Amino acid sequence: MNLARIEAIVKAVLYEGYILYPYRPSSVKNRHRWTFGGVYPQDYTALDESSACRMQTDCLLRGGTETEVEVHVRFLQLVRREIGALPEPLAELPPEPSFVKVHSLSIGDRCFYAWEEAVERDVAVPAFTIGQLSGDAVRIPFSFAGKRIVEPLCEADGHVVGVLIRASASLHGMLTIAAAQVASSVFRLTVEIENLTPFEAAETDRRAEAQWCSFASTHTILGVSAGAFLSLLDPPDDLKAAAAACRNTGTWPVLAGEEGTTDMMLSSPVILYDHPQVAPESPGDLFDATEIDEILTLRILGMTDEEKREMAAVDECARALLARTEALTAADMERLHGALRYPRFASPQEDRTAATQPLGGSKPELAFLHSGGHDLKVGDRVRLCPKPGADIMDIVLKDELAVIEAIERDFEDRVHVAVVLEADPGREFGLERMPGHRFFFAPDEIEPVEREGRP
Repeated sequence: MNLARIEAIVKAVLYEGYILYPYRPSSVKNRHRWTFGGVYPQDYTALDESSACRMQTDCLLRGGTETEVEVHVRFLQLVRREIGALPEPLAELPPEPSFVKVHSLSIGDRCFYAWEEAVERDVAVPAFTIGQLSGDAVRIPFSFAGKRIVEPLCEADGHVVGVLIRASASLHGMLTIAAAQVASSVFRLTVEIENLTPFEAAETDRRAEAQWCSFASTHTILGVSAGAFLSLLDPPDDLKAAAAACRNTGTWPVLAGEEGTTDMMLSSPVILYDHPQVAPESPGDLFDATEIDEILTLRILGMTDEEKREMAAVDECARALLARTEALTAADMERLHGALRYPRFASPQEDRTAATQPLGGSKPELAFLHSGGHDLKVGDRVRLCPKPGADIMDIVLKDELAVIEAIERDFEDRVHVAVVLEADPGREFGLERMPGHRFFFAPDEIEPVEREGRP
C-alpha cells in the first residue's frame, strides 16, 4: 500500500481540531481539544456512556480468498507539557531537580507555556488474505510505553533556570480484523479498535484524565491487492442492501487516492466524500476544523505581535503555521481567494464545460427589469432599500450604493437582482472574488440612482 498517495489528506484528518484559532493557550476554545475520533478506556466509558471505548469500520470489497488486505491505524496520543521554575540558576541540571510548577516562564525573548501536545501513533499489521480473515477473527494487541522527558531551559549564559517536562501515559489496545462473504466474490471487511488501557476514576475532572489515556483523532487506512474496495456512498445497485448493512461506529469509510482508484480506503471520524483531496491552493495545515484558509490566514496576519509571540510558544505545529503564514506572497494570497469546483463531473474538460452552463437546468438571466416605473439593466447604479423585517445583513446595507451584476429568476419565476457594492474593494477581483461580495435583493428593494447626470 502506497501511503504517500493519501498522506496529505490523512495528515489533515489526524490534526483536525488539534489547535484552534486564535492558536493560544489563553483561548477558551483551546481548553477543550481532542474532540475528534476519541477512543476512551473501557473503565471510563462505564462511568460516562457518552464516550466510546471502541471504533468499528465496516466496508465492502470485491475479490477472492487470496486477496490481501493491509490495515494501518493512526491516532494522536496526548502529551502533557509542564513548566517548572528553579529556585536559583544552576550550571547544569541534576537528575531530580527541585522546581515550582508555573503556567509560563519567560527566558530572554522566548516564553514557554504549560500545554498539551500530541505525538503520532501508527499501528501497522502484516497483510492478511481474505481466506485468513474469513475464519476466526484476527486479534492483534498493541501498546505504547509511557514516557517522561525533562528538558533544561537555559539563559543566554548557559545557566539552567527552568525545566520543560513532557509526559505521556502507557496505552494498551486491541485491533480485530475479520471478513465475511456477503455475495459472490464480495466480502464485508470489519476492523475494530478497542482501548484496553487501565483507568482509575479521578476525584476531579475525570474526562481530562480519561483523555490522558485515550486515542485521539483515531482513523483507519485500508489497502487491498488483487481486489477492489466498493463505495458505500454509491454502491452497485445489487449491493445496496449489503452496503446498508455495514455498521460503522464513530467513523466512516470512503475510497481514497486518485479519482477512479479502488485499492485504498480511509475510515475517519470526519465525514468525507470518496477520493477526498486537500485543495492545491492550501499552503499547509491550519488545524481549525471546517474553516476557510483565506479567512484564517488574514486573521493570523491581523494578530498583534504579543499574540503572535504567544502563538509561536505553543508548540512546533503552531510555530510552523505562523512562519508559513507570514511568508506567504501576494501570489499565494491570490490563490487562496476562492476556487469553484464541480466534483460531480468526471473530467476537467467536463468541469470547464459545465462551468459555462446554467447549473441544474436553471433559467437564463434576464436582460433587463421593469420595476417601479423604471427599466433597470446590468451595470445600472442603484440604492439598496431593504424591506422592514429583513435579515440583519440586508439591514446593514440599507442606503448603500451598488451596481447591478445580474438579474436572475428561480424555478418559481421569482426575480432576484444580484448587486455588488460600489464601496467594496473586492470588486477589483471581478468574477474571481469570493461569493460573499455578491448580494441579492428583490426588485422592490432597489431604487435607481443617476449616473453622470442621467436617470
